[in-house]
Amino acid sequence: MSSRVCELAGRGLISPPKWLPSNVHYETIAGGLSYGTSDDDSDFDVHGFAIPPRDLIFPHLAGEIPGFGRQVKRFEQYQQHHVLDRDALGGRGRMFDLSIYSIVKYFHLTMEGNPNMIDSLFTPMNCVLHATLIGQRVREQRKIFLHKGCFHKFKGYAFAQLHKMRGQRERLEGKRKEEAERFGFDVKFAAHVVRLLDECEQILETGDLILGRNREELKSIRRGEWAEDQIRDLFTRKEAHLEELYKSSPLPHGPDEPKIKALLLECLEQHYGSLSAVIVLPDASKQALAEISQILVRYEASESLIQGDELRNGR
Repeated sequence: MSSRVCELAGRGLISPPKWLPSNVHYETIAGGLSYGTSDDDSDFDVHGFAIPPRDLIFPHLAGEIPGFGRQVKRFEQYQQHHVLDRDALGGRGRMFDLSIYSIVKYFHLTMEGNPNMIDSLFTPMNCVLHATLIGQRVREQRKIFLHKGCFHKFKGYAFAQLHKMRGQRERLEGKRKEEAERFGFDVKFAAHVVRLLDECEQILETGDLILGRNREELKSIRRGEWAEDQIRDLFTRKEAHLEELYKSSPLPHGPDEPKIKALLLECLEQHYGSLSAVIVLPDASKQALAEISQILVRYEASESLIQGDELRNGR
């Protein structure tokens, strides 16, 4: 199964880096379709990750010395908005917004609790457009990216959407502008507020995430059946509830970076082959011996201090 990027590039509708189309490992539909709040005619937001050529991940292979001279330009993401596929939907056409990240940046953003990246790993299976064995492996391990720090990110994003609900109406166009003028606020931003708070609640309570769990509630907000005051009151109540959940949640306070890094290296090794010539991974036994040596050094230093004190005190 080819990726959507590969398909669109093959038809000349997009112009990504030459290496990208054949190295995409995960693509999924994001946005309203993954939340269950949009219909089949909605635009396609596609998020995913690719693995760049080896010397873009490990620039020392191209002779770069970090901090000296000209640095290799890192690939972080490829984005293309408003890509029109006129042949889609039986000739009615469909608009695509593409965001394909380097696997390194994708892991980093997800590890930090970025809501868009977290969501992209928890989309329903029918939203997954393309997944290699590497993509499947990352998706299987998606829960390792969840931690209490997600609370701060999700609440921050929800607060930003709350602020935009009324403050950005002048930038809206078309149907969305008409709705904002009719209801007095942007109902799409309002739905995002409620969705983000619900997702944060799920993560803290269950250590898991089901997108679209409250889709009927979100649809009613999009239909204008909620007043602005109801949205703001819900935000206040949920914020207090999430503070309590944060205290009681069994999730770790921050990401398990070593575990996530191990998964990243596993993916890179599966893609490139052995990384032994690229990166030095400490052997477990050697690492244990090094830790024991450090303990002995600290112990000997402590003994020397004690003996010195005894001599000074005439013992």
